[in-house]
Amino acid sequence: MSSTGTITQRVAIVGAGVSGLTSAILFAENGFETSVFAEQIGDETNSAAAAAIWYPYDVGPGAEVVPWALIGYGRFLELARDPQTGVSVVELRVFSRLGPIAPPDWAQPFVTRALGAGEIPAAFMSGFSIHVPLIETTKYLAYLGKRLTEAGGTLTGAKRFDQLEELEDTFDLAVNCAGIGARKLVPDPAMEPHRGQVAIVEKFNLPYAVVCDDPPLMYAIPRSVDCVFGGTNDVSDDRQPDPAATARMVSECERVLGSLKTSVLRERVGLRPCRKSGVRVAAGKLRDGRPLIHNYGHGGAGFTLSWGCAQTVLELARSV
Repeated sequence: MSSTGTITQRVAIVGAGVSGLTSAILFAENGFETSVFAEQIGDETNSAAAAAIWYPYDVGPGAEVVPWALIGYGRFLELARDPQTGVSVVELRVFSRLGPIAPPDWAQPFVTRALGAGEIPAAFMSGFSIHVPLIETTKYLAYLGKRLTEAGGTLTGAKRFDQLEELEDTFDLAVNCAGIGARKLVPDPAMEPHRGQVAIVEKFNLPYAVVCDDPPLMYAIPRSVDCVFGGTNDVSDDRQPDPAATARMVSECERVLGSLKTSVLRERVGLRPCRKSGVRVAAGKLRDGRPLIHNYGHGGAGFTLSWGCAQTVLELARSV
């Protein structure tokens, strides 16, 4: 029973990446009895391999994407006040190799500016600056897990489902945050794994993050103890690092950033859960009639959209 005397709903969330944990926190902190189940948790998840800088990247169409992203922007600014969350605010310099580039329309309320000629590396033709949240995945996922348990939620790893109906019938609501796993779990043929490989290199003096989405994709994201070099974005579900890709990424980042030589600490590969028809946040039903809410298909914007999508999921849960 809840403090109001009403029956507390039991919610089962499948998936322990950033979308699953964020959704679980909102449920647990709003009086739901919340359990998260996942095959992989913590550093094993695809979320853990993300460079995780706030930006709506590689995400399908949808009018809700920008509003969801802006909700997340506000939440991350709040979290950046506490260094234990792993969230900070950094300058992001977005460059183009192909011609003039300007901040997108949704970025107008932010602190943005065009970069001067002396701020644009020789590899690029134009660029702009924007200040955005940076999320250090290991710290942040640990923070989310701790916040969930402090709110009374539970997290169970090494739990694999072939179908959502395998959830115990004691749960009143199922929430599908399975990421790329939704391709088989739903099943959803619109899901497509976009493979992202990064190289984690030793920390060096880089006062801002660098991104260029023009081929070849290149980014350098400075963190508190290291730096993330990227990247790749090819359709594949292979999570094994490719040494040739690492060498190519490191070489390109060093070339762009100047006469820099770095040491690779480790390699990471994650699968961006891209959905050709856009992010799916929608209510449905299990075959046994229990309510189901989907929250997957966030592509390369999982962290960016996490709080906004979780808020919509909670609203849907209250209406089913």
